[in-house]
Amino acid sequence: MIKEYKTIREIASPLMVVEHVEGVTYDELGEIELPNGEVRRCKVLEVEGDKAVVQLFESAQGINLAQSKVRFLGHPQQLAVSEDMLGRVFNGMGNPIDGGPAILADAHLDINGLPMNPAARAYPAEFIQTGVSTIDGLNTLVRGQKLPIFSGSGLPHAALAAQIARQARVLGDNETFAVVFAAIGITFEESEYFIEDFRRTGAIDRTVVFSNLANDPAVERIATPRVALTAAEYLAFEKDMQVLVILTDITNYAEALREVSAAKKEVPGRRGYPGYLYTDLATLYERAGRRQGKKGSITMIPILTMPEDDKTHPIPDLTGYITEGQIILSRELHRKGIVPPVDVLPSLSRLKDKGIGAGKTREDHSGTMNQLFAAYSRGKDAKELMTILGEAALSEDDKLFAKFADEFEKRYVSQGNTTNRSIEETLDIGWELLSILPTRELKRIKPEYIEKYLPKKQ
Repeated sequence: MIKEYKTIREIASPLMVVEHVEGVTYDELGEIELPNGEVRRCKVLEVEGDKAVVQLFESAQGINLAQSKVRFLGHPQQLAVSEDMLGRVFNGMGNPIDGGPAILADAHLDINGLPMNPAARAYPAEFIQTGVSTIDGLNTLVRGQKLPIFSGSGLPHAALAAQIARQARVLGDNETFAVVFAAIGITFEESEYFIEDFRRTGAIDRTVVFSNLANDPAVERIATPRVALTAAEYLAFEKDMQVLVILTDITNYAEALREVSAAKKEVPGRRGYPGYLYTDLATLYERAGRRQGKKGSITMIPILTMPEDDKTHPIPDLTGYITEGQIILSRELHRKGIVPPVDVLPSLSRLKDKGIGAGKTREDHSGTMNQLFAAYSRGKDAKELMTILGEAALSEDDKLFAKFADEFEKRYVSQGNTTNRSIEETLDIGWELLSILPTRELKRIKPEYIEKYLPKKQ
């Protein structure tokens, strides 16, 4: 029997205090029934004695303290899951918004999930092809990895996110691949861009989209990534799928967390964010991975815009600690018209060595990757020297490296948002670029691979 309470004492949106409650627990879901019969949802944030502080999912407007009724449902927020979710679009709470029918649920799962036991984790080792050369060739994504994209305001991270969602696949037979795409606190135009792009290209058929808009409540923004990860866990660990989760934009999520923390009058930490921001982000990111004894996996690409392009800001800073690398977008490359503007040198995938080589990508991958990094770095140094001292100050080799750096940005980094390159194409373009340099400078590649793959000069 669900008890109803008419003991609302105070509302300070988005929070409400209910008195004389019994048996109510943290994170429990509740419903508020207004005098006109309208029902709104809430969840328990704090319980002290017979008082419960609840967080409203919708506006507090119209809630009459004396006449509105509150009932607690005895369970946390849940998501109805089934394979029918593929190809559908939901709001941030997991309700369909594409005009289709409600999901016939195989199960109702707690959106907070369960932390993955570290002893039960399997080490990420298989390559995931995104079709983007700067990721596949130089900062390889591995199944079960968390690889964030650090962007800046106004940079085209949305187009890159849509491109990865559209093109990503696992190599190998009998592997079912799915994408869970969660848009957090974005504009209506951005949301429509993603959904239309997926529908136009047919990628929607293997994608579950959760869309939380900027004008939706902050509480929903906090729930959206958890709802998305619950869907991903079901598809990966119950249905044996290889799932790629893309979360954009984590900065909006952290801002919502700060807003709710301020409403609760909590002591702020760095830059006003709650002191538990690290722990909170970890509860999201650590739900990705591979489990021993399970065929499926969850690979995660969180995307965040760095306020003022500051890598030391708490959100990118803490994200960098929890995840295994980062892809950084460059404003300078964006100004040059390079798409996608991935800044190769500061970008990093800590697990790339585990997912490349013979049987995974190609035998020459590791050597060419290291050689491209080294050559591009030396080429950029040569270009800086040329700017200061003039071209006459450069040696013939330095001029070739400077030329290599320009060609590398034009042909390897810049590929547009519609080009889907296989790993073989990416590696071959790398070899074509390396042929600009004298063979004696290719010191990081085994001589037999140079003989086999380097294009012969005419």
